[in-house]
Amino acid sequence: MSSPDSPVSPASPDAPRARHGDTSPPSPDALNPLGAPQRHASALRHRTPATVPDPHDVHVPEQLRQEIEAHMSLYPDPTSAALPALAAAQRVHGWCSPEAIEQVACVMQVTPASLAAVATFYDMLETSPVGQHSVYVCTNISCSLRGADALFAEVQAAARKRADSESQLNVRAFECLGACDIAPMASVDGVYVGPLTTEDIEPMLDDVLAGRPVLPDKQLAVRLVADPNANSRPFPPHPVQAPQRHDQPPLALEHDE
Repeated sequence: MSSPDSPVSPASPDAPRARHGDTSPPSPDALNPLGAPQRHASALRHRTPATVPDPHDVHVPEQLRQEIEAHMSLYPDPTSAALPALAAAQRVHGWCSPEAIEQVACVMQVTPASLAAVATFYDMLETSPVGQHSVYVCTNISCSLRGADALFAEVQAAARKRADSESQLNVRAFECLGACDIAPMASVDGVYVGPLTTEDIEPMLDDVLAGRPVLPDKQLAVRLVADPNANSRPFPPHPVQAPQRHDQPPLALEHDE
């Protein structure tokens, strides 16, 4: 038996894992017997190395290439532009498909696997085909306490009743969207609306499918603050927001000089 001061080797990837609450002694494999590290290293040596796509072999739409390169130019390390680059590809393809990821990897000169790891981590990057319009109903604590779970179920039911809605609407529950003051709320193609009632569901879906501004009177953009008496000076009114579709470029951001 090794002494308490002897070094501990990393566990073999093949070793069985202890279950929660299991107090039984670890098995010999769990203690990484001699030979397990060698087997793991041998497997790694025989893996096909990840490659960066060759620009001569991958066609990238010119507008997408320009947008990715513009994002890359904003960072000291160009690979830091992975998120906006993937979002740009998603707007072109509708989701982060293998083709979309390969195109981004080609422009950024990184491996597709490194970008796939990013895409599978962030909820707003879709890794399977979805509807053209996103309807994210917040179901976190503040919204849930104000009936968001029932609201989400009704939005789903209303979407299913519409012809061809599966190819047009991506309705899903979402974790906190950061607009607790208008709970229960939803993000519809990037436009925050709330507080929502069941009476708002049909008009909301009508608006998004018709390409109109979604529930103009309930948009967060037109609310200066939750308390209208909190402003210490006058503010110009915010314009009503139009929905942001996958195939449209992002809204330009204004920066102070």
